Amino acid sequence: MAEITDSLIAWYERNKRELPWRNTVNPYLIWMSEIILQQTRVDQGMDYYLKFVARFPDIQALASAPRDEVFKLWQGLGYYNRAENMVKTARLIVEQYGGNFPEKQAQLIKLPGIGPYTSAAIASIAFNEPVPVVDGNVYRVLSRIFGVKEPVNSSKGMQQVNDLAQKMMDKNKPAVFNQAMMEFGALVCTPAGPSCAVCPFRQLCYAYRNGVTEDLPVRQPKIKVKNRYFYYFQIEYAGEKETFVYLKKRTRKDIWKNLYDFVVVETNRKTAITDRWILDHLDEKIKTKDVTLGKVSKEYRQRLTHQLIHAVFIRIIVHKKINTANENSLILVRKDHLAEYPVPRLIEQYLTDEELIK
Repeated sequence: MAEITDSLIAWYERNKRELPWRNTVNPYLIWMSEIILQQTRVDQGMDYYLKFVARFPDIQALASAPRDEVFKLWQGLGYYNRAENMVKTARLIVEQYGGNFPEKQAQLIKLPGIGPYTSAAIASIAFNEPVPVVDGNVYRVLSRIFGVKEPVNSSKGMQQVNDLAQKMMDKNKPAVFNQAMMEFGALVCTPAGPSCAVCPFRQLCYAYRNGVTEDLPVRQPKIKVKNRYFYYFQIEYAGEKETFVYLKKRTRKDIWKNLYDFVVVETNRKTAITDRWILDHLDEKIKTKDVTLGKVSKEYRQRLTHQLIHAVFIRIIVHKKINTANENSLILVRKDHLAEYPVPRLIEQYLTDEELIK
């Protein structure tokens, strides 16, 4: 194993990409990059990382930021529980740790949104603790090199790969080793079409020698995607000088928690939209019949991990202010201020198409 480890580190020193979070041992910046890059490609996450660091250069700045401002900056990145946990962790570190990150993985893993992978990354890169960072890249590389037959999304398979990574770990260079392993998986030992011809381990690699590169790593079948159908009422009220729109903050434990959307009717199948259907459901939601029905939008879709959201937007004009007590968290927002509120990507696209935001 020492031969593979030494070759890996040598490869990394020659081929690593220059990324901003690699030029620091600041745990805040390392943590920020790891949270943003969870479930996110580097090319997509880079702009978000740079924006966040510019706006919140240290843990104190992030901890003191209004939650809505953080969510607005995060908008479009998805998996919004990451942003929620980021705020919680920042405030907890400032309040309980004096603004200093814990140095050990065992302490870091107790913080909101920091699991085995992220805690190991911070502990090894910022504080030189010899703990392996195991992500999808590492599962793939080690499964192929050592011929791991257990599904890597099973507890047995995960443990097997973790044990291999721990045995390979260069105890004197844990930061370099972990980054080298992840980088090798990202650039050479890729999911499809890996560059075996330039791989320094190909003669040692079980998958290459046995012609099963595309078959490893083994994974258990994914969960079936659930379809959800959202019918949104985009409710407008014209004041004496300005037009307002009613927004609703999502507070329940569901997708898009702490983002804003509109009053919604969710169904388990696609529904034929008629005036009668609109008026009946609108009456259930806001208890008013003094409305004018506007245009019904095309269907918008957004794919989440195990869900596919189908959304249709129905414009409603009310002629007097409605009783917001009928809908929890419903607020009245000036139309020209809509861009200030964090919303799901699907709603942002609708607002842009309708020129409600620019």
